[in-house]
Amino acid sequence: MRKTAVIAMVLCVTLWRGTAIRIADADSSLTPAQEAGLKQTLYTCSVCHGGNGQSVSPTFPNLAAQSAPYVSLQLHSFKDQSRADPDAQAYMWGMAARLDDAQIDALAQHFASLPAAAGVPGDRALIAKGSSIYTMGIPARQVPPCATCHGAKGEGNGPFPRLAGQHAPYLLRQLLVIQSVLRTAPVMHGVIKDLTRTQMDAVTTYLQSL
Repeated sequence: MRKTAVIAMVLCVTLWRGTAIRIADADSSLTPAQEAGLKQTLYTCSVCHGGNGQSVSPTFPNLAAQSAPYVSLQLHSFKDQSRADPDAQAYMWGMAARLDDAQIDALAQHFASLPAAAGVPGDRALIAKGSSIYTMGIPARQVPPCATCHGAKGEGNGPFPRLAGQHAPYLLRQLLVIQSVLRTAPVMHGVIKDLTRTQMDAVTTYLQSL
């Protein structure tokens, strides 16, 4: 077990080092101090989100191929503490507090440039139900299609995040904290206020499969 953990850490650090170099080369607008801070931040990000932006734990979201405007918006929300759900407070407030605007922009562009995580197969019946809700909504309950904002295949759209290939447990937790207004998301509050847990399970299982 320990040997596996050591190998994983070596791979993570290797991936991070290559990543940091590419960011430094791509964004010459950063000062040396900003670049140094960004490198350290990327290393810390990799512990939870993976060196390639694909996390190994469903507690933490995949960031690879995520919409740059969305990543930037969330980092600013963590920094000013306007996103105040329990996980944000526990994991991200302290991290984002140290970032300036240039570093936030560089991080957002970096994660957006990484290859997306592959979908994970799941229960076919649940996926079919989730696909129906995602693409067509639930007209009888005035729930609009998720695809309207998040893209036909969950690819994201500007400030609306990429959902395709995201961990189902992470997505479910976000839906629950938004529905309970522990996380402020004005557009989403009205959309999901009447969704049941079963419907949420179906949608998140579908999205994880994409």
